[in-house]
This record gives sequence, structure tokens and C-alpha cells, in this order.
Amino acid sequence: MPWPEVCTVELREELVELVLSGDYEMTALCAAYGISRKTGYKWLERYRGRGRCGLSDRPRAAHVHPNAVVGEVENRIVELRGRYPHWGPRKLKARLERLEPRKHWPAASTIGSVLQRHGLVVPRRRKRRCEPYRQPFVGCDGPNRVWCADFKGWFNTGDGERCDPFTLSDAYSRYLLRCQAVTRPDEASVWPVLVAAFREYGLPIAFRTDNGPPFGSVAVGGLSHLAVKLLRLGIVPERIAPAHPEQNGRHERLHRTLKAETARPPASNRRQQQRTFDNFRDCYNNERPHEALGQQTPAQHYQPSPRPYPLRLPEPQYPASYTLRRVHHRGFIRFAGWEVYLSAALAGEWIGLSPQDEKHYAVFFASQQLATFDCYQGKLSGHSNRKVYAEMERGSR
Repeated sequence: MPWPEVCTVELREELVELVLSGDYEMTALCAAYGISRKTGYKWLERYRGRGRCGLSDRPRAAHVHPNAVVGEVENRIVELRGRYPHWGPRKLKARLERLEPRKHWPAASTIGSVLQRHGLVVPRRRKRRCEPYRQPFVGCDGPNRVWCADFKGWFNTGDGERCDPFTLSDAYSRYLLRCQAVTRPDEASVWPVLVAAFREYGLPIAFRTDNGPPFGSVAVGGLSHLAVKLLRLGIVPERIAPAHPEQNGRHERLHRTLKAETARPPASNRRQQQRTFDNFRDCYNNERPHEALGQQTPAQHYQPSPRPYPLRLPEPQYPASYTLRRVHHRGFIRFAGWEVYLSAALAGEWIGLSPQDEKHYAVFFASQQLATFDCYQGKLSGHSNRKVYAEMERGSR
């Protein structure tokens, strides 16, 4: 026969009933149950006050926490979250400290609890991510070292018109230089936006993009018409490896924020959508704290480039030892008895050929080596397109 199971509450109830019967003394009963007289009287008082429910153990958590968020502070947090619905606890805390530095604000974890209590947190499923490739970030140690550009995926505005947002940012400070809705994702639409940015902020050392048009092409050296103009300005065009957007991860992270705050839902037309982009850019640069910047804003870390935009695109300069050739309008040059096709993007441009040995010449446009030419066989071979940052920096000083 199994032993009967007796819970603690039942023993306490049995003790109280025996005391209330008047047949037993409290001292003797407490000794029999192995408790002190103080504990016995405690359960008796609780039973008289709440009945059997009073015999259960009470939670030990304090009814009033000394560090609890007061109503005024909690309302201020909820109010700021309503103004910036996509900001997390750390950004809200940094913003509150900038707006009211003399007030003591709770920790970011406490702010997160306040948001959760008010139903302002939407749980997001965590994705398993591979280790990021960090090589493209080497050299982003100051403003205007590297500018990043890309198109945020197109969408239709409320009137059905296509909207292609073109974004341009400084990799070091995360400063959003441009966020422009263009008519088409091509050079004709992008170049005026870049020129306006160059005139306002100066020229960067490098310009990082993906491999798609208008930034890159399948021609020699991957040059496009846009890349040719950048090289003439003394800007090195960097292109990340195909299918590896994480190599431009800082700019991709910007796009996630841009999509959340400006395209859901889209504006009724392109003009209103551009106003939304302008408001986002102002807030992103001057108000939104950035965790990678120590919860400071991009505007606190960015300053214009000392390299001004010239009145006209300068011609590339080559050492005296180079042999120069002008590219035919159909994209080829004549050299060593051969007609060699380079790229239609280089039509009308001067390229330089530097002798490597008796049969090989390095083919340069401005600072970038495009290929190696075998003058015995009349063939071009590819080149790794290594960047010459040291030369670019010396030219900017």
C-alpha cells in the first residue's frame, strides 16, 4: 500500500483546526508539528484573515521596488517611442540623455521592459548568420576615406509610379550624404546626384558599390562610364565580390532602417516620398544615435572632405615612362601592330602602357591597372585591380 501524500498546506490547515477546536494548546501542537510558537500563531492569523487561501506561501518579491520607473519617466519613454517607432531601447536612452541630460534615465534593459509592458515590442525571429567578411572595412578610419552607394530595392508609390531610392553614405561616420528617388537606376540619373554631393562635401578617396550597373560592367577592369568619371576625379572605384552584400554591410544595415521607416507604407506619389526620404535623412544624421559610434549621431563624426570638386573633369596623368594611347570611339587602341579592344566606356580617354618586360605591358587608366597586354600574341590578361590608396592620400594632402 503506497504512503499517503500530504502537502504543507494541508498540515497547516490541520494545525489551525486543532487549535480552533479548543482541545489542544498551541505550545503542545507546535512541538508535535516541529515548528515554533511564532510560526504557529502566524498561520492562525492568516487563516482567520483569508481562510484556507492564507495558508499558501506568499511570493517573496517586494510589493514596491525602490528602483521602479516612475509614471512621468515611463510616459516620456512611451512618448519618444511613439515619435521614433523603430528605435530600440539603447537609442531611446541616448536620445533622452541628449534632450534632458540632467535627469536620471533608467537603463536600456529597463526601457525595454517598459516598451514590452506597453505592447510596443514586436519579437523578431533571429537568423543564423555566418561570420562577416571584414576586409572591405579596412581603411575606413576617417571621414571621406570610403563612400558607399547602392540602390534600395524599388517599389511603387501610391499612384503606381516606380520609385528607385539611391543612397550614398560615408562608411566611417555612417553619415547619409544622399537619399534620392531617381527616375531610373542608371548613370544619367545617378551622376547628377553624385556631382551635387561632391560639390557639397568634397571628394572621397574610394567609392564602394556592388557590381551591377551603372557602377560596374563586364568590360576590362570592370569599368563602366560612371567608374571612368570617378577615376578621372581621383576616386578609386571599389566593387564588392558578387553575391556578398555583407562586404558592404554598413550600407546594407542603413537600407534595412530606411525600408522600415520610409516604405511601409509608401507615400502617395514620388514627391511626397522624397519629402519622407529628406525627413529620414535629417533624423538619421542629426537625431538617431548609432551604437557603433558610441550612441552618438553621424553628424558628430562627419566633416567635409578637403578635396574640392573641380570645375571640369581632369585628364588622367601618367609617368613619363608610360606609352600613351587614346581609345578609339569604338573602344579599341592600336599598339605594337595590334588592334586591341578595351571598352566602349573608355572611348576618347587616354590610357597608359607601362613596360614590364620585353613582351608584356601593364595597361592603366588613371591610377587603376586594367590588364596586362602581351605584345607578342596581341592578347590581354586580367588583373586583380589592387587599389593604390597611398598615392590617392598623398594627392589629397
